[in-house]
Amino acid sequence: MTDKIAGIEIPDSRLAREATELIRDTTPPLIFHHSRRVYLFGSLQAAALGLRPDPELLYVAALFHDTGLVPPYRGDDQRFELDGADQARAFLLARGRSEGDADTVWTAVALHTTPEVPYRMAPEIAATTAGVEADVLGLRLGNVTQAQIDEVTAAHPRPDFKRRILEAFTEGFRHRPDSTFGTVNADVLEHFVPGFRRGDFVEVIQNSAWPE
Repeated sequence: MTDKIAGIEIPDSRLAREATELIRDTTPPLIFHHSRRVYLFGSLQAAALGLRPDPELLYVAALFHDTGLVPPYRGDDQRFELDGADQARAFLLARGRSEGDADTVWTAVALHTTPEVPYRMAPEIAATTAGVEADVLGLRLGNVTQAQIDEVTAAHPRPDFKRRILEAFTEGFRHRPDSTFGTVNADVLEHFVPGFRRGDFVEVIQNSAWPE
């Protein structure tokens, strides 16, 4: 029997089941429940925006989008979004999905913290960002009903979520502060890591190797 939450069907393919099992078993409940909400809110937002993403690809993108914050997926030398994107792409290719599908999901994960740009791209990419922005930032919640919100959060609760996700962000990239240059992630470290100084784009230009 297909699982349905707030009118949204959870994909029940072998690929989706394997993704669910993997992420549930290898990430903290905070990340798993948030990722499932991203799929659900992303699907609801997509419907409101007139988009029709492939549910299976959106589901994989949602489940992997924050894996780069936590072991065993967290790396040391690139943006956390790229860690998750690389893992999602490898997951799909290992299961016979096309390069095109893998690239779409890679892009959805890689760009999920980038404002505006994803909405001009494939529906799966736009819907991933829309789901993240709804669950983390509370954007466009007017596109979904209170009953839908209640059903999603009953299935995947978000107790103390604001504090806990900010803590997860901080721990996810405090050891690689240079990777936050030019991103919203620098805001997190500026708030929670004493002594952190964000990179300055103007200073990079002014201090570049080019002579004046």
